[in-house]
Amino acid sequence: MGHGAGARAGLRRVTGIERDGFSLWRGSPAAKVAGVTDPLSPPIPHPTATDPAARDPVRFVRAETRLRPVPLVPELSLHVADEAVPLWQRTEEELGAMGLPPPFWAFAWAGGQALARHVLDHPELVAGRRVLDFASGSGLVGLAAARAGAAHVSCADIDAYALAAIALNAQANGVMVEVRGTDLIGTDEGWDTVLAGDICYERDLAERVFAWLVTLSRRGALVLIGDPGRSYLPKAELEQLAEYSVPVTRDLEDMEIKRTCVWRPR
Repeated sequence: MGHGAGARAGLRRVTGIERDGFSLWRGSPAAKVAGVTDPLSPPIPHPTATDPAARDPVRFVRAETRLRPVPLVPELSLHVADEAVPLWQRTEEELGAMGLPPPFWAFAWAGGQALARHVLDHPELVAGRRVLDFASGSGLVGLAAARAGAAHVSCADIDAYALAAIALNAQANGVMVEVRGTDLIGTDEGWDTVLAGDICYERDLAERVFAWLVTLSRRGALVLIGDPGRSYLPKAELEQLAEYSVPVTRDLEDMEIKRTCVWRPR
């Protein structure tokens, strides 16, 4: 993010946070997302608002990211931005006219890293089970579940660029996940395990999602939440299962190591 005021405001919304909306796109299995070919091929030039590449989610993700190991989960690699501020600023200032949402998918957030680490270290939580990775972003947690032996993994998120990132990341890591764009809040498709990383950054959203997760938990689903101390985490209603020291991007979190916990509803 070049260190403009717009980019800094965007970053404050990440850690504040004011991420809008959960009317998700209808997606498709990762292997069938249009345009996903070789995730290791060289990056293409940065697209601009007048460049058709900006409207092609797969090309945009490849242009703006590099495939790198995840700090806390080096078994997996993600297409992530080299620097937080330049991508955020370009998204807000240059591509904002297209309605392009903030690039949450371009970073390995602390909650997702901790949850992915926990799943890989405790594969019995997902092995042989139907798993939902809700608000998936880059798909990191869902990829960890697939790697740990889940029978089926659905990764759901908010926009076509996130879906493209999930598909590219799944292909790069050699795992199969279903990329979902349906608004799943309030629904129940019989998932055995529901994973949610970093969902408690905005009050109304956190309350709405948590109420749904509690409903799933009470009917028997294993619900796990990864959170680095966001403002609206309802700690009194949760049981802490694990704690991790997660390497993070200073531009995003104002620190380099973030204490992050894995929780489940009481």
